[in-house]
Amino acid sequence: MSFRELTMTDVKEVLRRWTAGQSVRQMARESGVDRKTVRRYIEAAKSVGLTLASPLDDGALEEIVQRVQSRPLPAPSSVRTTIEKLRPRIEKWLGHEPRPLRLARIHELLMREGYTFSYTALRRYAHRELGWRERALTVRIDDAPLGEEAQIDFGLMGALTDESGKRRKLWALVVTLSASRYQFVWPTFTQTTRDVIEGLEAAWRFFGGIPKRIVPDNMTSVVIRASAQSPTIHRTFLEYAQARGFFVDPARVRKPQDKARVENQVAYVRERCFDGESFVDLAAAREHARVWCRDVAGTRVHGTTCKVPRDEYEQREKAAMQPPPTTHFDVPAWSSAKVHPDHHVQVARALYSAPTQYVGKILDVRADTTTVRLYFGATFVKAHPRVAAGKRSTDPNDYPSHKTAHALRSVDGVKTQARNHGTHVGRYADALLGGPLPWTKMRQAYGLLRLCERYGSDRVDTLCERALGFDVVDVPRIERMLKSAAVVETKAESSGKLVQLVARFARDAATFATQPKEGGR
Repeated sequence: MSFRELTMTDVKEVLRRWTAGQSVRQMARESGVDRKTVRRYIEAAKSVGLTLASPLDDGALEEIVQRVQSRPLPAPSSVRTTIEKLRPRIEKWLGHEPRPLRLARIHELLMREGYTFSYTALRRYAHRELGWRERALTVRIDDAPLGEEAQIDFGLMGALTDESGKRRKLWALVVTLSASRYQFVWPTFTQTTRDVIEGLEAAWRFFGGIPKRIVPDNMTSVVIRASAQSPTIHRTFLEYAQARGFFVDPARVRKPQDKARVENQVAYVRERCFDGESFVDLAAAREHARVWCRDVAGTRVHGTTCKVPRDEYEQREKAAMQPPPTTHFDVPAWSSAKVHPDHHVQVARALYSAPTQYVGKILDVRADTTTVRLYFGATFVKAHPRVAAGKRSTDPNDYPSHKTAHALRSVDGVKTQARNHGTHVGRYADALLGGPLPWTKMRQAYGLLRLCERYGSDRVDTLCERALGFDVVDVPRIERMLKSAAVVETKAESSGKLVQLVARFARDAATFATQPKEGGR
C-alpha cells in the first residue's frame, strides 16, 4: 500500500471504528488505512486519555493527529547556516536606497568574498525567509453600501471607422455600480474630459439615478495630479461633480485593486460585447452597448454576488441613488489668460475686455457655449457673452474714463471734448465731423484736441473762429499757422521788438463789395 497522509476526516473514521469495537484488521480493510498506521492512531488516542466511551471532539482529534504526524525538523544544512549568518547584509542590500540591488548582484558580491553556495540556494532562502518577490497578502474589502459608489475605467475595445473614413481605436468607458454590479458601457474615440462627462451623463440616464461617489483611476481627463491622500481633480470635472452632487475618490497609482469591481469587467465587456461585432458608426456601437448592458450583462447571474445585477439594482439599489439629472450640463473649458495693455484677454481666438486694475495680471477663464467668465483667484472679475473667433466683446466701463471715447471712436465724445476747449473749437469740430463719413476725419479731430493741449485753448479757439469765417476746415492748416506764429513770437522775444503778424487771409476791400461799380451792371 502506497504512503498517504491521513486527513482529519480519515483519522476520525479510524477512531470512530475503534470506539465501535472493530478489530485492527477489519479497520484497515474497510477504511483503506495500513494496519501499522491504525495502531499508531489508536496508541495516540489512548495516550491522550481517549477511551471507547469517550466522545470524539475536535480538540482531542487535533492533539492525536499532532502526536502521530508531527516530525522533528531536519537539521539545517551547512549552506543554509552560512546564508543565515549573512542575513543582515542581504536584507540591507535588498532594501538599499535609492535603488535596491538585484539578487544576482548580491550573489556576485558574496562570491567575490569567497562564499561558494549557488544562486539557487540564495534565491530559495530569499523567497522563504525574506519574502523576496513574494506577493503581499490581501484582504477582501466589503462592497460599498447601496447607492454609494460607482467605479469607472476605460478599456480598448478594438477599432472602428469614423465619419471621415479613417480607422480609429475604439475605447469604452465602463461604469459599474459596486453594490449591485449593474454596469453601463459608453464607446468613444477619445478620452477627454468632455468624453468622460458625456459618458457619465448617459450612464445616469441609463441607471435612472446618480451614486454618491465615483472611483476613477488617475486618467488625466479627471485627475491632474495623482496623490494617495490629496489628489488634484481637473477643474472642469470637479465643477461637473459639484453640479451633479457626487464626490470623486480616485484610486491610487498602479493600484487596480482599488477599483476591482470595474477592473475585471473590461475584458468581459471586450470579449462579450464587442469581439466579432461590426458597426456602421459610433452611434450604432453605443446603441448596441446600451442594449447589451440591459439585456445580457444585466440579466446574467453574477459570479461573485450570485445575483442578477439588473434585478438587484431595480429592487434594492435604485431607491438609494440620487435623482437623475433633469437639465443639460454645459461643459466649460477652463484656461488662464493674461490681460494685455489694450485691456483684453484672448480666449479661443476671441477678445474679451477686463478692467484697468487687472492689466498685466493672469486671470482664470471659464468659457462655455454661451458665456465667458473671468476670475482673479477667488474674485469674480467679469462676464461676457461668448463671441465667435476673430470677434471681441468690450465693455466701455473697463477703460479709463478719459480714454473711453477714443477707444470706441465716439464722434459725440470728440465733439464734447472740443467744446470744452472753446466755443469756436467746438464749432470747428462739428464742421469737421459733420460729413457723411465722420470716421475718416477722426484723426484730424484728435489732432485738433492735441493742438489745444500744446498751444493753448484760447489761441486755437481764435484761429478756429478766423478759419470758420473763410470756411477753411483743415486741421493741418491750423497747425501750420500756429507753428508760424510761434516762430514769429520767438524772434520778437529774442529782439525785444513787436512784430506785426502778416494777415494771411487779408483781401482788398473791393473784393467784398456788394454794389457794382459805376457803369457796371
